[in-house]
Order: sequence, then C-alpha cells, then structure tokens
Amino acid sequence: MTLIAQAQNLIIFFTALELLSIPLYVLCASARRSERSLESGLKYLIIGSIGSATLLYGFALLYGASGSTDFTGIAKALGPGGNGNDTLVLIGTAMVATGLAFKTSLAPFHQWTPDVYQGAPTPITAFMAVATKAAAFIALARLFEVALGPIAGDWKPALAAVAVASIAIGNIGALGQNSLKRLMGYSGIAQAGYMLAGIVVASETGLKALIFYLAVYTLMNLAVFAVIVARERETDLGDDIGAVAGLGAAKPLLAWPLTIAMLALAGLPGTSGFMGKLFLIEATVDGNYTWLGVIIVIGSMVSLAYYLRVIAAVWMRPEPAPEAPSSDPGAMPAIAGAAPEAAAKGASRCWLVVGIGLACAAATVAFGVAPSPLVDWASHAAGSLTTAVG
Repeated sequence: MTLIAQAQNLIIFFTALELLSIPLYVLCASARRSERSLESGLKYLIIGSIGSATLLYGFALLYGASGSTDFTGIAKALGPGGNGNDTLVLIGTAMVATGLAFKTSLAPFHQWTPDVYQGAPTPITAFMAVATKAAAFIALARLFEVALGPIAGDWKPALAAVAVASIAIGNIGALGQNSLKRLMGYSGIAQAGYMLAGIVVASETGLKALIFYLAVYTLMNLAVFAVIVARERETDLGDDIGAVAGLGAAKPLLAWPLTIAMLALAGLPGTSGFMGKLFLIEATVDGNYTWLGVIIVIGSMVSLAYYLRVIAAVWMRPEPAPEAPSSDPGAMPAIAGAAPEAAAKGASRCWLVVGIGLACAAATVAFGVAPSPLVDWASHAAGSLTTAVG
C-alpha cells in the first residue's frame, strides 16, 4: 500500500498493486472450513485478475502513446503540443479507469464487493474496506491528477458519471440488506462515489477533501466492523442485523460506537462524516460540478434509510433470546462454558476490539467538532501529492 501511494512509475504502480492484491485473495479464503470464505476468495481472484489485466493493458497503451512509464514523462508527452488526443491515449485512459474502478469498488464494476465482504473473515473485510481502499484512491488520484492531468477535460465527465452511478447503485443496493457486511459493502460503493468527486474536480481543494474523507472514512468503518467482530463472537447470528438488536440496553459500549459510526457515514452534523462531505461538496462547487455536489446530498439523504435502520435495531428492538445449548457432543463450547484460560483469552480479545471501536468513535466525533488538525494534515498531503512528481 505504501508503494502504491508513492508510485511515480507505471511499472512500480502495477507491481505494488499486485503485491497488495494477491495476498488479499489468500486472506479472503483463509477460513478454509467456510464455504463462503472460499467462494469469496475465488470470486475476488477471478474478478481481480480481470481488473489487473485491464489496467495493465491500459498502461501498455499509455506507454505506447507517450514513450514513457514515468508519470512526469507521460504528462509532458500529453501536454501542449503533444499527443493528448491520440486514440491510444483515450483508450488507454479508459482501460486504466476501468481497472482501478474494479479495485476501488466503483459502479458498474462493483459486483464482487458485497459477496466478498460477506464471505471473507470479518477482520479481513475490515482491512479491505478501509486500508486497501485508501491506498487505491491515493494511487488513483496521483495517476489521474499528475500523469493524466493534461487531458483532464477528457476523463473528468466520464469519472463524474461513474461517481453518480456508484452513489445511486450503492445506496439503493444497501436498502434491503439484512447482512451488516453486505450493507457495508454497498455502503462502500456509495462512499467510493463520494470520494471520486474529489478527483473529478482536478484541483488541490478536491484532493484535500478526498484525503480528509479517506481519513474519517477509515475511522467510521473501523468502528462499525469492531462491533460486528465483537457480536460474531458473542452470538450465533453472525453479521445479521439481528445480532445488534437490543445493544442499547444490553451493551452500551458496543451500541454507541456503532450508532456514532452510522450517523457519521450518513453525514449528520457533529460528526467528521458531515465535515468530510461538506468539504467534498465545497470542492465540487468550486470546480464547476455543482450538480455532482447535489447528487452527494441526495445520496446522503437516501442512505439515512438503511443507516437509521441499523440504529433502530440497536436502540428500539429487543435483544434476541439466547439459543438452547446444542445436544451435539462434538459441538464446540461457547466462551461462557469454555475452560477458564480460553474464556479469559476470548474476553481480553473482545475488550481489545471494543476498545478499538470506542477509540474510532471518539475520534469520529472529535474531528467533527474540531476538524482543524486533520484539515491541516490533509492540506499538506494534498500539496505533496501533486508536487512529488513534478
């Protein structure tokens, strides 16, 4: 991920991307006794390979048109007096955008996301949802803003259309989900559409908004997945929405992080999610893409339906009754009936997960009330992102 974010050459970029992708295929299928885990690893492998092949073909076309694999060399070749209107450049740019859209879960190249998120072990899903998406978006921003910056007029309308499709498909797809991991998968598709708006405007303001939102998106998602991990260890309901029913009364230390994260993902005031969307909307207005800012607002309004549904389950539904003990003599004992050492280890791990959720939720509120430190960091990162190559 570090190599991807720092890459200034197409070869290094692709090598780093594969060094990230191939271990992820293995991690998704790491629960070898779970059919869903194996299925998610296989789906991710097949679709990820298609995305990688498309991306590599696009890189080859860009190299053929520009004669360079370095971002600076490509930008010079496509600049004034160059061959920015060459058919190879336009086709290569389209294929690169398609390949990276697969990697970042942008519609209409998103089909793998809900299935892989649901089937993979939940800690792996959390890692994919935050860390890998952040690295991929930084790489996408550097490639398009620096190497392909001279032809921004050609790719900006296309990326804007992809952003709108992602916002619409992600939010609509999440409405009927009972699996929290699938819900977060569709939510991630919509959130990717919001973040793509920061790249579409092709300005330092847009990059600053993107980096700020990536940071707060990481906090919001980690809080949600921490609760999902904890409930998977405590109940037999897995990632079903019923697993979080009644948490408000029974386990407030889990209820509050989940509630705050859902409100932040919806973009309600007082949270860093609201500030992030505000910065993205401001960037779209400054970049003459006001209509895209309106789409972000509409998408956020639609998302309230499924985010508030989770919050309603937490605070307004009763906690599910515990299931009767299994009569199977070979069944694994629950933590409560396990050996004292195993129970203590499980409890300590659960408290660690709860602590991560609480810390991320607290940071989500803190940066919503006082965003200046994170804004300053995002401004510095946005400036270095575009000048590191030049």
